Amino acid sequence: MTTKTVDLAASSPPDTRRRWAILVVLATAQLMVVLDATIVNIALPAAQYDLGFGDESRQWIITAYSLTFGGLLLLGGRINDLFGRKQSFVIGLAGFAAASALGGWSPSFEVLVAARALQGVFGALLAPAALSLLTVTFAGSADRGRAFGIYGAISGAGGAIGLLLGGVLTEYVSWNWCLYVNVAFAVVALVGALWLVPSHRTGSGGSGLDWPGTILVTAGLFSVVYGLSNSEVNGWSDTWTVTFIVVGIALLAAFVVVETRVEHPLLPMRVVLDRVRGTSYLVMLICAIGMFAVFLFLTYYLQSTLGYSPVITGVAFLPMVGALAVTGAVVGAALITRISPKILVAAGMGLAGVGMMVLTSIQADSDYVSGVLPGLIITGVGLGVVFATAMSFSTIGVQAEDAGVASAMVNTAQQIGGSIGISLLSSFAATAATNYINDNTPGSVATSGPIPEAAVHAMKQGAELASFHTAFWWAAGFFFVGAALAAVLYPRAIPRTDPDAAPAIAH
Repeated sequence: MTTKTVDLAASSPPDTRRRWAILVVLATAQLMVVLDATIVNIALPAAQYDLGFGDESRQWIITAYSLTFGGLLLLGGRINDLFGRKQSFVIGLAGFAAASALGGWSPSFEVLVAARALQGVFGALLAPAALSLLTVTFAGSADRGRAFGIYGAISGAGGAIGLLLGGVLTEYVSWNWCLYVNVAFAVVALVGALWLVPSHRTGSGGSGLDWPGTILVTAGLFSVVYGLSNSEVNGWSDTWTVTFIVVGIALLAAFVVVETRVEHPLLPMRVVLDRVRGTSYLVMLICAIGMFAVFLFLTYYLQSTLGYSPVITGVAFLPMVGALAVTGAVVGAALITRISPKILVAAGMGLAGVGMMVLTSIQADSDYVSGVLPGLIITGVGLGVVFATAMSFSTIGVQAEDAGVASAMVNTAQQIGGSIGISLLSSFAATAATNYINDNTPGSVATSGPIPEAAVHAMKQGAELASFHTAFWWAAGFFFVGAALAAVLYPRAIPRTDPDAAPAIAH
């Protein structure tokens, strides 16, 4: 079957310099959305002290964002297709900036949670708009691979940049600026979008919105993400955890059935059943599961075990950011059009797995240069290859009217993968820590007397290391599974676009 690609406008494509300027605008917006998944993490202790909420409420600052963002992405992608990508992009930027300003101003816990939820709503409109605009801007261009390589590198590095920026702002200004800073990103991107990005849509109008599918997939994703988030606090055997995950899976299964029967599906099955695109979505999901082990558990290790400050912790991730960005740009510019994704993605996933294995050797007295840095760089190189390749092929060959929802699938895969990764690996790490303590506690404290303070400290340190090692081993396993799936599912041939495909309608 010959698939059609999306082009901006056959009659008046943007010139090369304008394309690259548009990429800067889109990449700025994407960086803002991606780093917001981690920038608030470092600010949480300061925000908790300032607003006076308890430890049990902390997760909602993160969950409120992931629930709305993950649950509404597909709807946001379809709105892009129906009502215009530039319009959706501009509204998403303005709304995200307003929600961020509200969050920075927050006088109470409730306002902060509401602001984070609103960030997720507008992010769900903004993120697929950015990627679909990139798709139509560089369609038919020889620079397509390079552009997607850069964009993919920014998407992969955004989490680490968020840690660095969050640490600097929290330590030297205040936690509020971890939210206020988004206003600056949004204003820059908004001015650029209004000036550079042409308006275009598919011309299908608003009558094709699939309400049954919208309700099912939104409720299903909300339910799954909420169940995964609940498992972090209450465990996998908790009734609500199991109930929400099971109900969510059932709703998503019903969504798939509905999408095969309605006239204007929210997610046309042709988008995900394409071998190249479908594999790219799966790869991005698995990659997100493993990637969060680096950001989450290595952050804990650097701060709690090595005693790094938030700023130094962020700086410690810079080599990985550099490796990821450089590799992504090189792969996008030189390798995507020459080497099959079967080889590239499998190799990238394998490298990321090796990087995780290197990190399993860290100890309480490990040196950063010899103990942490090699694993970070290897993982960064691997992730750079994966993000550049999978991001590029996630929208290849997509029809004009499906560009937004295809882009939303990439973000959905990352968001759900991140939620799965945090929940699964946190659970496994906590179990490993508990087992370590049980295995190393003297059999009878009563007869042996009080445990010396030094022994208690050593036990706590050992339990933390056991949890970190377990998380990294599991992350390595996910990366290796992803490598195997990429090697099996991607076609051997290098996917090509159809230069004769119908362009999107430009206005």
